[in-house]
Amino acid sequence: MFMARESLWSQNSTVAPIYLDKVVGALTNGNPNVSVESVILPDGEKYKNMDTLMKVFDKAIESRLDRRCTFVALGGGVIGDMCGYAAASFLRGVNFIQIPTTVMAQVDSSVGGKTGINHRLGKNLIGAFYQPQCVLIDTDTLNTLPDRELASGLAEVVKYGLIRDANFFEWQEKNMPALMARDPSALAYAIKRSCENKAEVVSLDEKESGLRATLNLGHTFGHAIETGFGYGQWLHGEAVAAGMVMAVDMSYRLGWIDESIVNRAHNILQQAKLPTAPPETMTVEMFKSVMAVDKKERLLMKHFMHFASKS
Repeated sequence: MFMARESLWSQNSTVAPIYLDKVVGALTNGNPNVSVESVILPDGEKYKNMDTLMKVFDKAIESRLDRRCTFVALGGGVIGDMCGYAAASFLRGVNFIQIPTTVMAQVDSSVGGKTGINHRLGKNLIGAFYQPQCVLIDTDTLNTLPDRELASGLAEVVKYGLIRDANFFEWQEKNMPALMARDPSALAYAIKRSCENKAEVVSLDEKESGLRATLNLGHTFGHAIETGFGYGQWLHGEAVAAGMVMAVDMSYRLGWIDESIVNRAHNILQQAKLPTAPPETMTVEMFKSVMAVDKKERLLMKHFMHFASKS
């Protein structure tokens, strides 16, 4: 793989001790002229903000990097989103590589070019569409992933089955135990199929003017849960799982889908040990307040459910 003469690697305090030296060594092997700078960021959704982003810019500027450099994101979705936004902004744009180490990042956030940070009033309100030069996925990194993080990522896998790939959804219903047990072949297939689904949608609607909004199934409610309940209290996939059940239930109540779809969604998310309802303390007023500033709110009625016509 081509590696720029100068690169800046972003990773969090959890991933860095496990993978940084190994991955940098593998990608720079035989090329002693490559200069590698790194910045270690705090771990967690609550740190996906402007203060943390500035640490990336500080390191890039202190290292005197120029437009020929490459930013590399090594980690999960938070790191990928922030490093990508930093790459889009630094010197008005430098090359960017994603090396995702979580299921969530491998099946969703590393693919499609969405980058950004959170604001205290809403999730991902500040950002840019900026495509990486490449995405390198090694499923062995999932061996060190906590069970809760594994389940969180599977919420996005379920989403692809619900919105556009009925055969994939049926496969998940049969193979969720294997996925939860970290069966290598099952995980590899789920990641590949998820990436193919997302890539196909993004290729048709990169800037989310219509079709790509279907990828937000459960995210309007889910982002409201994350913001209203406090970033990091619920993992992204946990909030999306509850949001998907809310979305399919609303679709059923509106007469758009059969009740069996609601039951199947509920059952497979339970198999994955994911929440199927929002926190009891999350009131209707809290949902309304947060969703009023959500960037997807105007598209809310477009992306609840597209499964019915495909099943």
